[in-house]
Amino acid sequence: MKLAVQNHGAEDMVRDLVKLLHRGAPADEFASRLAQVEKLPAGLPQKSTLAEMVRMAMAIQNRLDLLQQREQGMRAVIESAQDLSSHLDLPGLLRAVVSRARNLLGAHLAWLSSYAPEKHEFHVLVNDGALLQDTTHMVAREQAGVVGVIMATRMPFSTPDYLHDNRFTHDPELDATLRGEGIVALAGVPLIWNEEIVGLLFVADRYHRTHTALNTSILSALAAHAAVAIKNARAFEQAQSALAEAGRARLELERHILSVKSAAEAHEKMTALLAQGAPLSALCQALAQSLNAGVVVWDEGAQVISHGRAAEYPGSQAGGHFVLQGEHSLEITQALRQSRLAGRSRQAYQSQGETCTVMAVVGGNDVLGSVLLFHRQILDETAVSILERSANLMAIVLLSQERSEAVKSRDVSQLLRSLVSLRQDPPALLLDQARRFGLDLEQPVCLIAIEMDETKAAYAARRLRARPELAHTIFDEIDGLLVILCAATQAQDKLRTLQALGQPEFGRTYRGVISKPVSSPQGVPAVYATLRRAMAVLSRIGVQGSIIAQNEMALYSTLFETHDRESLDNFLEATLGPLLSYDQKRGSELTRTLLTYFDNNQNARTTAQRLKIHVNTVRQRLATVEELVGHLGQATRALEIHMALRLWNLGIAQPR
Repeated sequence: MKLAVQNHGAEDMVRDLVKLLHRGAPADEFASRLAQVEKLPAGLPQKSTLAEMVRMAMAIQNRLDLLQQREQGMRAVIESAQDLSSHLDLPGLLRAVVSRARNLLGAHLAWLSSYAPEKHEFHVLVNDGALLQDTTHMVAREQAGVVGVIMATRMPFSTPDYLHDNRFTHDPELDATLRGEGIVALAGVPLIWNEEIVGLLFVADRYHRTHTALNTSILSALAAHAAVAIKNARAFEQAQSALAEAGRARLELERHILSVKSAAEAHEKMTALLAQGAPLSALCQALAQSLNAGVVVWDEGAQVISHGRAAEYPGSQAGGHFVLQGEHSLEITQALRQSRLAGRSRQAYQSQGETCTVMAVVGGNDVLGSVLLFHRQILDETAVSILERSANLMAIVLLSQERSEAVKSRDVSQLLRSLVSLRQDPPALLLDQARRFGLDLEQPVCLIAIEMDETKAAYAARRLRARPELAHTIFDEIDGLLVILCAATQAQDKLRTLQALGQPEFGRTYRGVISKPVSSPQGVPAVYATLRRAMAVLSRIGVQGSIIAQNEMALYSTLFETHDRESLDNFLEATLGPLLSYDQKRGSELTRTLLTYFDNNQNARTTAQRLKIHVNTVRQRLATVEELVGHLGQATRALEIHMALRLWNLGIAQPR
């Protein structure tokens, strides 16, 4: 009976153990069964057999757990491989790898770091299970901590107690971060691709733990997938970058081809215009349209001779009114100087979104002018080439114009030089040549000589040839002077025209003399010699901006031809000094009143009419004048004062 009961107990135990194995019971239930067996009486024959059966069941359960763990690891590896082949989203793929590593190994924390070779550091790319923000930004140096061990051995490394492990050099900053997370155990494996460590995969726990070889193997397999993912992603990025670069290169090549084509078309168009004999204005407009800009062309004296603007280009300074004045004159002058030296265009200035680029126009060794380009877009190499080639074509046009003008003016120059020379051509020949230019030498003529300090006389002559107001007039540069010959009946009209042109054409410092009528060509050389002497007197006494009549200059030439400026100043100071100082201090008109009084034969009433004031006012002013300069009734003193007043009227009196 006892044996039967014992046999019946063993059968029940086997049946119970099979059920436990079938439902995959945890290890503690098997341990409970073992404890029950060990409580049986010691003399019971089946006790050892039952204990061995329980132990065998526990071993089977352990093997089943191990197989299940391996199956889960293989499944995780397969899923990672599937993810690797299904997409190239590197952040998402790495998050999946880290999450699987943490869940599969039952770890509290997992993260993956990428290697930055230029800094010799590992930076966390993705983590799972972190509690602190600092953990997300962990940085591990190549030679410190667990990282140093893995980099040296290129093998997995684990420690059950990281903070107290003395097998490696600790990084205080990294230790502080892990201590804040409560990390105790740590395991890490390298991400290796083609013998190169590209990153590290870690799992960590907040308790002491020893990882099995299976855990390390699974972690290494996941790390291998992560390494492939990183390399694939980098290769994909490089491929995308190369593709984008190829696209940019293709676009740049297309743009360059279009630019070259545009430059060729622009050059061909302007060359065709040049071949057709088109004027300079047509070239300006073609250049402006090609570069969507405004264009101004100056001659060598910085005077506008042509301009153009693209139809769609907004308003700018590119117009006929733009001259070398104002706030940008210095920048333009410097840029033109650099352009002449280098033979290339130069940027002068930028203002309100508009840029001015200049190019000197050179023919041979002479500067013929300059091109000013006003634009809003940046000039690329092709646009610069169009500008510089256009300047060369404009140089051809200007040279052609210069030669044409030289041919036209050659006969005029020869005629004028013959007229002022003591060795004149035969009178009949002179008369015939003058008639060709609308000038009748059988009628009285007047000679005008103008001297300029800032502008060359030859340049001024070229400028004046385009003036219709100076038709039927011959003029040219002779001995550094601008010499003009016209009919005496037209002399005053020509004089008004010249005085109106004044500063724009002759500069700020010029002076001139107009002769009295000359009845025959034979009298012209003597008059020309007289005008040259008068010019020297005007220069000596400092006349500027005026053209004086020869009759008015006669007395001055006689008196002051040998005087210098200092002696003239002394004469004026001694004669009119008090009067000029009085007017300057009080803003009065005593000097002007006295000059008008002398010019009108010392008649007070006529003086009042000329000045449009009351005659009593004239008398009061004259009384004040006599207090300042003395009595006016003495003839010698009156002549001296009148002479000084006439000199003052020429604009040279400077009160001290």
